[in-house]
Amino acid sequence: MLCVIAIDYTDMKPFKYFSAVLLLSLLTFTAMAQDAVVISDGDFIRGTIQGTDYLTVGIKKDNDEIQQFYAKDIKEFHWNGETFVSKPFVSHNKTEYRFFKLVEGGPVNLYTMGGATTVEKKRRKVRFMPSIGLGIGTGGYRGFGFGGGISVGGSTYDGDERPKPQRHALYYIEKPGTGSMLEITPSQENYNANNEYIKGTLLEKFSDDQDLTAKIRAMNSFDVKTIQSLVKTYNSVHDISNRSSSTSN
Repeated sequence: MLCVIAIDYTDMKPFKYFSAVLLLSLLTFTAMAQDAVVISDGDFIRGTIQGTDYLTVGIKKDNDEIQQFYAKDIKEFHWNGETFVSKPFVSHNKTEYRFFKLVEGGPVNLYTMGGATTVEKKRRKVRFMPSIGLGIGTGGYRGFGFGGGISVGGSTYDGDERPKPQRHALYYIEKPGTGSMLEITPSQENYNANNEYIKGTLLEKFSDDQDLTAKIRAMNSFDVKTIQSLVKTYNSVHDISNRSSSTSN
């Protein structure tokens, strides 16, 4: 007995459309998820960032080669969806470059430097060990800086589950065209003086926003979330590029 099965291909159109969308989404996610070192506009290297000590960064390329770059030699790098920008600062009358992670960007930029910078534990085979030393003055409320290096071809992760101390992150604020980038890290040391310094710095950077400066004057303490929220609020009002794009749409 011969059995004939009829297939209605018109019913497969939604499936084909869904498959195409799914494939495009996967390709887009893969491209976005991959790390990159941007040497200059239009010149970049894709791969997997292995770690940074804020002076150098290492990236594992598709051929498994690990390449190291100094902050002075590249524009920025992108790691797990975050942007680290190379910026100059003066230390002991000498201009040096470090990587700063962009927290908020716009007319006013908020950066951080410090905190965890190593690869995740699950990447056990990577021979790449960043190290950080403290001591270079950068200006602002407290002198603070980084030095050290990255060793390629060193020890691998040995599965040590013992907790390791977290490096204290420092925060910096910058308004292009109004002077140097300044440290703005909240601190429990000299608490009152620290708060007054942060308040004065924010009032200076946001001086063209009366509503925001009035709010800042009424504040008695500042933490990282508060500073980030203030920068985001200012940028949402004063970022001309965002307003132009929304108007055109």
